[in-house]
Amino acid sequence: MSTLDGWYVPGLDAAAVERWHTLVRGGVRVRSPILNADQLTHTIGALRAAREAALVTRSARDIAAALAGASELLLETATRDDALEALAALTGYSVPMVRTVIGRMAEDWRQPALQGLLDAELAGGGALDRFIARSGRPAHSMAVGPTFSVHIFSGNVPGVAITSIVRALLVRSAVLGKMASGEPLLAALFARAVERVDVALARCIAVLYWPGGGSPMEEAALAEADTVIVYGSGEAIRAVRGRAAPDARIIEHGPRYSIGLVGREVLARDDSAAGAAQAAALATALFDQQGCVSPHAIWVEGDAGAAGRFAGLLAAALESLAATLPRGALDAAAAVQVRSVRTGAEFRGLAGEDIEVLPASAEGAGWTVIREATDALRPSPLYRTITVHPIASLADAPARLAPWGARLHTVALAVTAERRAALAPAFARAGAGRITDFERMPWPSAAGHHDGRGPLTELVRWVDLE
Repeated sequence: MSTLDGWYVPGLDAAAVERWHTLVRGGVRVRSPILNADQLTHTIGALRAAREAALVTRSARDIAAALAGASELLLETATRDDALEALAALTGYSVPMVRTVIGRMAEDWRQPALQGLLDAELAGGGALDRFIARSGRPAHSMAVGPTFSVHIFSGNVPGVAITSIVRALLVRSAVLGKMASGEPLLAALFARAVERVDVALARCIAVLYWPGGGSPMEEAALAEADTVIVYGSGEAIRAVRGRAAPDARIIEHGPRYSIGLVGREVLARDDSAAGAAQAAALATALFDQQGCVSPHAIWVEGDAGAAGRFAGLLAAALESLAATLPRGALDAAAAVQVRSVRTGAEFRGLAGEDIEVLPASAEGAGWTVIREATDALRPSPLYRTITVHPIASLADAPARLAPWGARLHTVALAVTAERRAALAPAFARAGAGRITDFERMPWPSAAGHHDGRGPLTELVRWVDLE
C-alpha cells in the first residue's frame, strides 16, 4: 500500500519528523507529521514572517491571480484517475462525484470569481490598501485581515478547505489548516500547487492533520491564532471556542439544514414538474446530501396526491442519477441510520399512516424517497434520503420552519419569479440564509453571503479614519 502525503509545511524536512499520524481509508494510506513544540513554534513563526514578506504589501488582485493559477494546476493533479480514486476512497464518495464536485468548486477559485468577490466586498481589494469612502458612512474605512488564522476543517464536502484557505490569503492572512480525517488530502495538494506557481505565497500556508479534541498541536496552534475559522458540528465548535485564545475571533460555520418547496403552478404542467424533480434530485444527490445546501425535505403545495406525484418524479430522477452519479459506499453507522429511517416509515405505513417509501425494496438502492401525508419536518439521515410532504399553501411554510430557525441555510423555491419575490421576505425572517431555485441550490455564488455573512468581510476588521 503506497503512502500519500496529506500535509504541507514549508521548509519542513520529512527526514526530521520523528512521528507520524497515519490514516487508512479504503485501501489508501495518508500520513501527516506530528510536530513537537519546537517544530510547531518554528512553523508558526515562519508563517508570520512569510506573511510580512509576501502578503502585507501585495495587491489582492495579484494574490488572486496566483491562487487562480494554482487552482488550474490542482485540477490537473486532482482529476487524474489515480488521484480521483484516492480521493474517492478517502472521502467515501464515488469517483464521478469527486470529479463533479472538484470541477464545479474550482470555478470559485478562478480569477473572475475571486476578483468578483473582492469587487463585491472590498472595493476590488483596494480597501485592504487604503482608507476608502463607503456609502452612507461619515468616515473613510480600511479593512485589515488577520495576521495568522487557524482553520479547523470538516470533511463532508471536498473543496471547502481550499475555499477557506483562498479567502484568508486574499485578506493577507497566513494560514494553518487542520485537515479533516474524512478528507485529509485535497488541501495539501492545493498548497503544493501554490508552491509551483508562487513559492513566496506558498510559504504563508501550512496544512496538517491532528486528532481533534485537544491534541497538543491544536492547543498550541489555537493559542497563537488571532482568528479561528471552524467548520463542523456544534460540539466541535464549542470545544474549539473553549480552547482558543481569549481575544481570538472565532468564525463559526456549524451544521445547517436546507429545504425545497414546489408551487402548485409548477405541478400544473408536466414539463415544469419533471424539470423541478430532476433539479431537486440533483440537489439531493450532490455531496450525497452531506452539504449544508442539500435539501432534507421537500414541501409540495397541494394535497397528498400532489406530493405523491412529485415524489414519483423525484424517485425516477434519483434512480437515473444512481447510474451516472452513484452514491458512495456507506459506513456501518450511516447504513444503520438510513435503514432505521426507512424501516420506521414502513412500520408507520403498516400501522395505518398515509405514507409511501420508494423504492419499495431498499436492496441495491442508492436513494430513498418517503412520501408522507403530513407536513411535519424532520432532519434527514442524509445519503440521498429525502421526504416529500404536502403543504396547503407555501405562504404557511415560513412559520412552520421556525424550529429550524438559525440553522436554516438554503430555501429552494420552484415557483414563478413573481411568487419567489413575494415569498422571499417571509423566508428571510424565518431564518433562511439563502433563497434560490433547485438548479442553483447546490452551488452558492462565490460572492454570496456565507451563513449570512460576507465571505471576506467576516474575516476582516474595519478601521475608520475620521
